[in-house]
Amino acid sequence: MTTRGIDDHIMSFLIVGAGRVGLRTARIMAEEGYEVVMVEKDADKARRARDEGFTVFEGDGGNEDVLLEAGVADADAIAGLTGDLNTNFEACIVGAEFGCRTVLRIDEDYREEIYEKYADEVDEIVYPEQLGASGAKTALLGGNFNTLADITEGLQLLAITVPEGAPAVGERVNRLETTLGIKDARVYAHGTGREPMAIPLPGTAVAAGDRLAVIAEHDAVESVRAALLGTATA
Repeated sequence: MTTRGIDDHIMSFLIVGAGRVGLRTARIMAEEGYEVVMVEKDADKARRARDEGFTVFEGDGGNEDVLLEAGVADADAIAGLTGDLNTNFEACIVGAEFGCRTVLRIDEDYREEIYEKYADEVDEIVYPEQLGASGAKTALLGGNFNTLADITEGLQLLAITVPEGAPAVGERVNRLETTLGIKDARVYAHGTGREPMAIPLPGTAVAAGDRLAVIAEHDAVESVRAALLGTATA
């Protein structure tokens, strides 16, 4: 099913970079019904993305001609998610010229003045080390949980182990906020058994014993715990 915005518009997104973060973001958005086109200059990464069914244009993601060929003029948003900040920024600048929402990947070890240099030029900045592909997706769609500043100043990260009989058991991870009526929070990572937590794909269901990483506003922490765990909130 294709996801549509207002006026029955089919939302489309251009992702520059088919590495780990870019490809994972594309998977999540495609599974939720959005149209995704990718730009990648590395032939092996481009081939891997094509093997997963994505349309990929090979070339420099900071080059306007390449982005035009990839459809930037018709995209709702563009995300520069490569490991190169300059490429990401150039892609965002081109996207902005065509009215795209712009999402810039920046590594968390950049100095504050580097962040400030770019922050005013794009719509959102994401730190994949902190929020991964779900954070990039949220930023593309215009969500609020996107920068380290948000987390450190206004939000709290919760690590929750789901017990037997909890309301979250059996629910799809990407639907927890809706099905359980959770407000002011978002589930960003999921883990089973002793496996490390990772960004969940949309179809992933929660089982007893699973672990969830949840980012919530400070005032909502207890209500989020109760919604996920039910009476087992101790």
